[in-house]
Amino acid sequence: MRPRGVRRWGGYVVLVVVFAIACSLLSWWQWARRAEALGAIDLVEGNYDQAPVPVDALLPELDSWDPAVEWRPVELHGHYLADEALLVRNRPYDGEPGFEQLVPFELDDGRVFVVDRGWLPVGGEQDLPDDVPAPPSGDVTVVARLRDGEPELPGRSAPDGQIPTIHLPTVADEVGEPTYTGGYGLLASEDPAVPRPAAAVKPPADEGPHLSYALQWILFGILAIVGLVWAYRRERRIAALPVEEQEAARAPRRRRSVDEEAEDALLDGR
Repeated sequence: MRPRGVRRWGGYVVLVVVFAIACSLLSWWQWARRAEALGAIDLVEGNYDQAPVPVDALLPELDSWDPAVEWRPVELHGHYLADEALLVRNRPYDGEPGFEQLVPFELDDGRVFVVDRGWLPVGGEQDLPDDVPAPPSGDVTVVARLRDGEPELPGRSAPDGQIPTIHLPTVADEVGEPTYTGGYGLLASEDPAVPRPAAAVKPPADEGPHLSYALQWILFGILAIVGLVWAYRRERRIAALPVEEQEAARAPRRRRSVDEEAEDALLDGR
């Protein structure tokens, strides 16, 4: 026998369909995020340990940038512009607050490339590290890994000698010389070698929990459909009972207490 309340069951069907569609979209979103994470891992693994090449081989123009070259090592010859060094604020490292040291590097042809020499912890004064290592003077050979510049944050300010983000056009304005604004470099090595801030580490090959989340959303959608089918079949079985028995069949069963179960067991024993 068909259950009563056609409109009510139609509403249940619509609700479950909407919920299943939402679960599908959320699952797809997690699949897309996993694909992005896997792409980032592949990029690091493919580029990180390649042999260094001249910077103009990967960045032919000052404002050039190709996401496919991120993490590629480049070799630079020239000298640091130590007087133009900057500190980037609010840079955590292993859970500790600190700064990153940016030092413009003037190439032999006069162009300037921004080098991130590494991380420095917050010192006794919150606005400065206790010690800022000076870059090597004179002619230097640097190997750095390419990174994309960061966007400017409107309304974010910083004291003199510091910047809130690695916004390369801002650095170029500070330097006042032809400067690469498409990308900058994380220092891998420099010759001659001198004490330097903490070096950047290779990003871990961690795709995150996106796969498990995607599967969970699919499971939630399936469970909603299974639950609707189970409820409908149960209602059909109840509708087939005599009218006087239907109300009792729909009533939720009261869970027996431990004392009631113990009492029944004692009576059974007798």
